[in-house]
Amino acid sequence: MSTTTSVRTSPAEAPAPAKTRRKRPKGWWLPLVLLAPAIIFELLIHVIPMLTGIWISFLQLTKFVIANWSEAPFVGLKNYQVALDFNTSIGAGLLTSFLITCGFTILVVGLSWVLGMAAAVALQGRFRGRGFFRTLFLVPYALPLYAGIITWKFMLQKDTGAVNHFLFDNLGLPGQKPFWLIGDNAFWSIVIVAIWRLWPFAFLMLMAGLQSIPDEVYEASAVDGAKPFRQWRSITLPMLRPVNAVLLLVMFLWTFNDFNTPYVLFGNAQPAAGDLISFHIYNASFLTWNFGSGAAMSVLLLIFLLIVSGIYLIVLNRRNRNA
Repeated sequence: MSTTTSVRTSPAEAPAPAKTRRKRPKGWWLPLVLLAPAIIFELLIHVIPMLTGIWISFLQLTKFVIANWSEAPFVGLKNYQVALDFNTSIGAGLLTSFLITCGFTILVVGLSWVLGMAAAVALQGRFRGRGFFRTLFLVPYALPLYAGIITWKFMLQKDTGAVNHFLFDNLGLPGQKPFWLIGDNAFWSIVIVAIWRLWPFAFLMLMAGLQSIPDEVYEASAVDGAKPFRQWRSITLPMLRPVNAVLLLVMFLWTFNDFNTPYVLFGNAQPAAGDLISFHIYNASFLTWNFGSGAAMSVLLLIFLLIVSGIYLIVLNRRNRNA
């Protein structure tokens, strides 16, 4: 009779299982190749110029050293101190431009959202000609930027502009024809042109958001006796909250950074009432040839926009959690 003996090994003495390497799926490199052009252009167009501008803000880069800007003297935070010293002409001018831009942004974003919401709600129902009005309202957004602003520039001329011709020649308003592109009227001119450009974007985004709200919700509320305003307040606004959250932030950033509108409308000699901060920084850099000071103002503007955007997103996330 033969006996067999088995040797038991403890878990500590058991041989470790061989590590198996996961094979990369076929074509794993394709997403990287597709993303590479976007990453490269993002670095070339945004990241590298932004880092270069931050570095220039620490230099005393003026017209005397612009030929060899890499050897401009390093001055540290001096450019920032000058920009934030509101007792000097540079700091006071920057503060005034900042306040003008804040008022401009509040009016343009607020009124553009109101007009976009009103048009989107009005064109939500089915009626003959709805497609025509939707296309008509999107014309300012589809029109080339410079072509639209130049048209407004001709319309706002004092003697030959269509605005004064309509108000004083056709409607017969008393008084002299005002200047719309100089003096205090310049602020309202740029507000009107900016609203004309921006509100179709709000209309387009809100109209797309309204498409996601089921008609059954409105029909059920109408059966319960809800009037149109109550439906808008209790159904439309709450269900459009995600769209409005992104829309308002994008419109704020676009409007606060607006450079094209004042540049095309006023040229290099912008009036004090239309001195938006992006155009103010441009003039501080390219008219006085003080690129160090202009770069410092740009960095301050960037920091302000990052802070406002961060606070807005934090408040928005807290409201969504509490809802």
